[in-house]
Amino acid sequence: MTDAKRKTIAKPQLLEDDEGAPIDIAAELDTLARRYKHAGGLGLQVLNLVGDSAEGLLKRLPREVRDRLDRTTEAALTTAMRAAHGSRRVVGDQPDWLNRVVTTSMGAAGGFGGLPTALAELPVTTTVLLRAIQDVAVEHGFDPDSESVQFDCIRIFAAAGPLEDDDGTDLSFLTSRVAISGATVQTLISKVAPRLAAVLGQKLAAQTVPVLGAVAGAATNFAYTSYYQEMAHVHFRLRTLAVAGDVPHRDLVEGLQERLGKPRVRKA
Repeated sequence: MTDAKRKTIAKPQLLEDDEGAPIDIAAELDTLARRYKHAGGLGLQVLNLVGDSAEGLLKRLPREVRDRLDRTTEAALTTAMRAAHGSRRVVGDQPDWLNRVVTTSMGAAGGFGGLPTALAELPVTTTVLLRAIQDVAVEHGFDPDSESVQFDCIRIFAAAGPLEDDDGTDLSFLTSRVAISGATVQTLISKVAPRLAAVLGQKLAAQTVPVLGAVAGAATNFAYTSYYQEMAHVHFRLRTLAVAGDVPHRDLVEGLQERLGKPRVRKA
């Protein structure tokens, strides 16, 4: 980003959206930065509850489960994409709070029986998470039937996850681009699955904590749903600003990174 562009975004920049309403780009980025920082806060409470670190949680899982997490996650995400999209014809868009209630209840049920029930609950929760992301896209005016929006919904799962100590340097899910031409949703799922596998592995491990399984499962699902909803709001609001504010998407992402204290240096 050039120095001139940084100054433009750093100072109040009043533009107008399609309806003539003013848009203050700097204020919008300030709000999104606060939202991003808040997203992972609940994850810290989950770690305090289970008494372990994000890395330590993965070690709790049996080796055979860890070895097949990538395949399990890819299968769950593939199923979730079909189910979440198909559910739109049956169930209308839900408010953020209701999706959190649903996944929290499922997390409690999944954690109640330990690892077997947690594994059975995983694809169902993944479906509700993806549907929640789609609902946020609709809230920001995007069509979930659009292939590019479906790509974006999957890409949001590449965010760090609520149990990771993310200081804002990892915004790859906002900046990565996969060409629509010649690519498929399944291709993107295959690329995102390894990252999501580590994130969901932490969730599974938290649900297997002795005695606390059901409580940890509920708390973890609440944290995960809240996190991905917030990431979706950040992502789709940036897309809206890029169009309505006539500011390049990459410049907006870099402006957000600066507010998070970790600006990325763009290569010449």
